[in-house]
Amino acid sequence: MIGTNRTILRVDASMRRQKSVSRMLADEMVSLLGARQPGIHLINRDLAAGVGIVNAAWIEAERTFEENRTPDQRALLTQSDALVSELQAADDVVIATPIYNFSVPAALKAWIDLICRDNITFVYENDRPRGLLANKRATVIITSGGTMADTDVDYASNYIRHIMEFIGIMDVSVIDVTGLAKNRRKVIADARQEIAIVSERSANSQRNLSVAE
Repeated sequence: MIGTNRTILRVDASMRRQKSVSRMLADEMVSLLGARQPGIHLINRDLAAGVGIVNAAWIEAERTFEENRTPDQRALLTQSDALVSELQAADDVVIATPIYNFSVPAALKAWIDLICRDNITFVYENDRPRGLLANKRATVIITSGGTMADTDVDYASNYIRHIMEFIGIMDVSVIDVTGLAKNRRKVIADARQEIAIVSERSANSQRNLSVAE
């Protein structure tokens, strides 16, 4: 077991609940992180179940000081508040996503828009952003049939990494599961090896933290 009294947030962005490689590997990742162990709380956020989008009314509500918000404005921000609370509670964040048309699925982009909250998950100081969600780790499992990670047509991998760093999560590991259409078996096998390495690194980090405490 990696540690006790920890929270894992799992975010699934695949619209397919069956035969999804990203979901399959996310299952394995959270298991290796100890999701089934006592003291580990797993939060599942399945974006295929639906996620709101930012509109003009939402922007107005978000930019209104909390004490001045109307009941309708507070209602508009309810889902965003819940998503942010999940991130704030998490020690480990596992994002499992396919690449759709060279970028992230629309649902994942909507989730990102809802969790990037000024003065809550980030703040600007001297015209520079500072993330407010420190001391967390993120693992991004990114799958694709033909779009290869870290190429000129991959607009997903570095974008997700940037968002994590923007909100303060600097320890980000990207599991490359791209090229499935060319050599599915090898790509998945290589990804499983990387998942084992990342989870073991997380375990070592947690053990060192426990000793320090």
